[in-house]
Amino acid sequence: MSKVLIIDDDKKHSELLQAYFKRFGIQLVCAHDADEGFRKLTREDPDLLLLDVMLPGRDGFEICREVRKTSNIPIIMLTARGDVIDRVSGLELGADDYVGKPFEPRELVARVQATLRRAESGGVDQSTLRFDGLSIDTETRSVRVDDRGVDLTSMEYELLLILARRHGKKLSRDDILSELRGIDAAILTRSVDIMVSRLRQKLGDSVKPPRFIQTVWGRGYSFIGVPVTEG
Repeated sequence: MSKVLIIDDDKKHSELLQAYFKRFGIQLVCAHDADEGFRKLTREDPDLLLLDVMLPGRDGFEICREVRKTSNIPIIMLTARGDVIDRVSGLELGADDYVGKPFEPRELVARVQATLRRAESGGVDQSTLRFDGLSIDTETRSVRVDDRGVDLTSMEYELLLILARRHGKKLSRDDILSELRGIDAAILTRSVDIMVSRLRQKLGDSVKPPRFIQTVWGRGYSFIGVPVTEG
């Protein structure tokens, strides 16, 4: 059974979601503020974090920032705000997805299931993709750059895999977003650009000329790493 931690100060709503999630084989652990959330994050070791933006004391953005310092657990932000900038802020901090309030419980379950699948699924084409200075092990979902391990969120890993498996092809933001799934197309351009920027930073690719990911002006992105074949 998958385990999900929700940090939301609406206790009644969280308890209703707890019962609903159980119908889908998901254990929902509830916390109602940042301190309780961090305690349960350590103690319960959940598979995914649902994080309300509007919390007393430290808000969801602050919690997301703290969690990302030490963990790549998938994070879905819950926001009652309609502004695109709030949704983008979560992605900039490393969230994998967001769901706007009010939402249908079934939609939230579907988003959780999709995000968990991304985090748990392994590669099906090759067990390891190798490029000059970069290796992607799709069985362990691990990435190394110049023999240095790189910690990626599930969304960042999926983004890298999408690009690497289409080596040399120009992918538009629409192409990338449709494969990543789960992110509102209303923030299409900004969200993909943010995720690519974060991925480049972690790969040490924020240089000119880039080693791995090239911007195709007016189009999107292309993976340009040099393939390495076993000899």
